[in-house]
Amino acid sequence: MQRTGAAASATIDPAEIRRFAALAEDWWSPEGKFRPLHALNPVRLAFIREQAVRRFGLDAALRAPLQGLEAVDIGCGGGLLSEPLRRMGARVVGLDADGEGLSVARHHAEAGGLEIDYRLGSAEELAASGARFDLVLAMEILEHVADRDAFLDASAALTRPGGLLIAATLNRTAKAFALAIVGAEYLLRWLPAGTHDWRKFVRPSELASGLRRNGLAVEALTGVAYDPISGSWRLTVDLDVNYMLAASKPAP
Repeated sequence: MQRTGAAASATIDPAEIRRFAALAEDWWSPEGKFRPLHALNPVRLAFIREQAVRRFGLDAALRAPLQGLEAVDIGCGGGLLSEPLRRMGARVVGLDADGEGLSVARHHAEAGGLEIDYRLGSAEELAASGARFDLVLAMEILEHVADRDAFLDASAALTRPGGLLIAATLNRTAKAFALAIVGAEYLLRWLPAGTHDWRKFVRPSELASGLRRNGLAVEALTGVAYDPISGSWRLTVDLDVNYMLAASKPAP
């Protein structure tokens, strides 16, 4: 019998796993329940690419500029980030605690001829195994974990010395409550009601502090905002709602 979720751990919230498992078949539908992530992908990938190229001295002009890097996509879901990362040349481990989503991810990658190592488990389990990566992604997952400090500890441990960790999450502000929950979930219906718990949103200072505690230094911090005119997302100096952060671990 296939497991649908990972074993209990400090960071996994069973209620969150059940919620995403119920939506698993919708991962690759651009107009489905994960429509916001599909819309976010271009700006997320551009930020990841730019930060990785800068950190590792890579050639941005190459079709696959991340060639040679080992990356882990924590909370990979159906593989919306894992697949383009693989196309950019990185060797990718896609990690998630939802077996239903991973099944969708595996089938989609196979259909596209992509080699991606999808694994069921938690960040702390992978870190305890001794796995280390040049590039660690924690995109839109911090607001869904049960223990943020334990998750950041594990994510930092997965980052190889000299490596880069990139995270994206939601700020705990009144503006984020109004736009990301009231607006996106109840008025515009971009997301199923109950997708987010405002109390689990993370202030940039809290994220930066948790990473510094683990020996990482913040290299870049940017807000991400929706442009209703163009219907797309863009980088902004406004950190009040969505934001992304890149942090490096010093080389020995």
